[in-house]
Amino acid sequence: TPEGQACGLVKNLSLMCYVSVSSESTPITDFMSQRNMELLEEYDPVVNPSATKVFVNGVWVGVHSAPNQLVTVVQELRRNGTLSYEMSLVRDIRDREFKIFTDAGRVMRPLYIVETDIRKPNRGALVLNKAHIQRLLNDTQQDTSGYSDEEIAAVEFGWKGLLHGGVVEYLDAEEEETSMIIMTPEDLNEHRDLMQGIPAPAAPSEDRHRRIKQKPNASVRTYTHCEIHPSMILGIA
Repeated sequence: TPEGQACGLVKNLSLMCYVSVSSESTPITDFMSQRNMELLEEYDPVVNPSATKVFVNGVWVGVHSAPNQLVTVVQELRRNGTLSYEMSLVRDIRDREFKIFTDAGRVMRPLYIVETDIRKPNRGALVLNKAHIQRLLNDTQQDTSGYSDEEIAAVEFGWKGLLHGGVVEYLDAEEEETSMIIMTPEDLNEHRDLMQGIPAPAAPSEDRHRRIKQKPNASVRTYTHCEIHPSMILGIA
């Protein structure tokens, strides 16, 4: 927000910001019902007092006894393009709540996804790899003159390929509160080295223009996302 009289009244949209468009919520409710979600009308709190409540656009629709499994499945469906990338998934472990939002008007921004699956060899690293970058470079060398927008979208990897490939995803303000976001890929590599017991590299020569950053925090076990660039937090006036 600007300084002076308008402080707190005028807000700037950050770079790469996106405002969500409303999408249908019935399919995700039906899907969760098929994944053993107990509907609210059938729920007996005496029988299952520790169940996690499931909300869709603020409406309590049911409860689930295995929230870890449910959240993981829904996240994978959003990241591979089966569900809309605009959908927001908020897991509140302390309050035992899983909130899903598909409504319009939510301000979102893209972030790199960090692999958190313990079964994957690249756990703790960005999902983005050289193969993705090569496909993006191939897009720049491809001649699409005379192609329609639909034909270009069919042949190019592009931003949509990164979204559906689970490389980047959009987070709104509420989902961001439940995510662990690191500032740069270099910081992420330093954190991985710290977790593996590799000593931190020597500090670079003093440069006035370098970013001031904190040392890796050993108490943080894992990160879920990484900034595309630190300046993406800022806006333009």
